[in-house]
Amino acid sequence: MILEAEFSPGMPLEQCREIGRLVETAGFDRLGVSDVVMWQDTFVVQALCAGATSAIEIGSMVTNPYLRHPVVTAAAVASLRELTGGRAFLGLGVGAGLEAVGVDYPRPVVTLRETVEIIRSLLTGRRVTYKGRVFSLDDAALRQVSSGQIPIAIGSRSEQVTRLAGELADRALVGARYLSPTFAARYRSWVGEGEQRAGRSPGTVEISPRLTLCCSLDGAAHTTMRRDAAEFLVTLRPDDLEIEPGRFDAIARALSRAKGWYFDPDAYHPPELDPLVDDRLVEAFSLCGSGSGLVDQFRRVIEIGFRSISLKLAPVRRPGASMFDGLVETITVAAEVVPAIKRL
Repeated sequence: MILEAEFSPGMPLEQCREIGRLVETAGFDRLGVSDVVMWQDTFVVQALCAGATSAIEIGSMVTNPYLRHPVVTAAAVASLRELTGGRAFLGLGVGAGLEAVGVDYPRPVVTLRETVEIIRSLLTGRRVTYKGRVFSLDDAALRQVSSGQIPIAIGSRSEQVTRLAGELADRALVGARYLSPTFAARYRSWVGEGEQRAGRSPGTVEISPRLTLCCSLDGAAHTTMRRDAAEFLVTLRPDDLEIEPGRFDAIARALSRAKGWYFDPDAYHPPELDPLVDDRLVEAFSLCGSGSGLVDQFRRVIEIGFRSISLKLAPVRRPGASMFDGLVETITVAAEVVPAIKRL
């Protein structure tokens, strides 16, 4: 079992560095740093985490080609590869929150395809001339390129981008916090179609569901995740998840009064969500809690057939606690069960 942990760098840089160290110490295999508009820069944070670790893979989860030109991203990831001694990976996607800065994301499949092609070409060290529908390069080359391959992951819950991951990527990060046998089969089918289209062998691409992990020894983790569950329930409205229409509508109304990013400790979470979003719904959209109960939730993911999981670390929300405090709690509690999860 490969366990990948991702965190959003909404804290001072020294605290970001410490989170990287703690994630490696806890036994995770990969560390992803979110690329969030107007937050700490993902590649700066990755570089800091590289200095605090020695074995874990480090990469963006996920950066996008609308705010970062592929040449800029190629230079950044080449630098990270050199800095980490080959522990770098690159996570790409359409991006999130771009509307806040007035940036649209047209032609995502074409844009991501050209981005992967350009980055892979530049990372070989060759001079590249490229004429695409979105990007063009004229005899371009990176000034400094270290040897070795960089795994590329593409993250999405959309059908077309997931197929693209099957065609081009080394890893497909699928879904948006909700997983069931029905959805798992859907994602696998899309990735498989992409592999077939590109003439790749079935199973070439590593498939990881994107799930949220929030851990505490008491009920605080489940309480923390009630708004998150509401966000994904209303956004995705999974057709295989039973919920009474009246209750769904009440959750949607309550959620409309929420403010701020759902993963930001400073965000406003309407208290009326708490009785509407029970633990069953929370565990439909996250891996939550501690001990044997948490291990059982991981077992259900493994029984669906996955051997790799990408986990967004959610900071436990407590009065007066910072984002850093909440992340440390999640990682510390998770560390107690990581060995058991890897043995499943």
